[in-house]
Amino acid sequence: MTQPRPHGSVRPGGRTARTRIAVLAAVLEELEHDEFARLTVERIARRSGVHAATIRRRWQTVEGVLCDLLAERSRTTIPVPDTGAFRSDLRALAESIAAFHGVPRNEHLLSSVVAAAARDPRADTVLREAFGERLRYVSTLVQRAVERGELPPETDGEEVIAALGAPLYYRLLIVRRPLDDQLVHTAAEAAYHAAVAGVFTRA
Repeated sequence: MTQPRPHGSVRPGGRTARTRIAVLAAVLEELEHDEFARLTVERIARRSGVHAATIRRRWQTVEGVLCDLLAERSRTTIPVPDTGAFRSDLRALAESIAAFHGVPRNEHLLSSVVAAAARDPRADTVLREAFGERLRYVSTLVQRAVERGELPPETDGEEVIAALGAPLYYRLLIVRRPLDDQLVHTAAEAAYHAAVAGVFTRA
């Protein structure tokens, strides 16, 4: 079976690129109202104006489209704060995560890709790579804190960010309840105090 072309391999502005933009936008619009279980190639085709056969030829399945969408949005979603202080950086990051997932289409996209990952190896790979890339990128705020002398030199930045995000994604994906200000506060404070105490230093 032919695999989908990697992002960026098509001619910018060409017909294939326009098709991809239309399909990914259609999926986001569908996820505004419904979750993954109700998403079908036919619904994507109707909303995007792209023939269902074209969608199946390029992405094969709904899971394939979700993989592409997650890979695209993981590059452009939540900014890395730079407030000048580690504690406020963590708080700002937690607030941004909560704000992003407070939008129904974003919340549905995350839960949809997690569901897809359980049955499609490509979705599983994209999910792990997207979160891994995000952890590495956002951990730069921890490195800045180390350079300012706020944290021990051997602090593992990825572990700090994972600890910040864990209670937020547990609430979203396991408990299935909205993120609130209290959780944002406790997640940021817990990660901050643990990092300052040296909990995340590399052995």
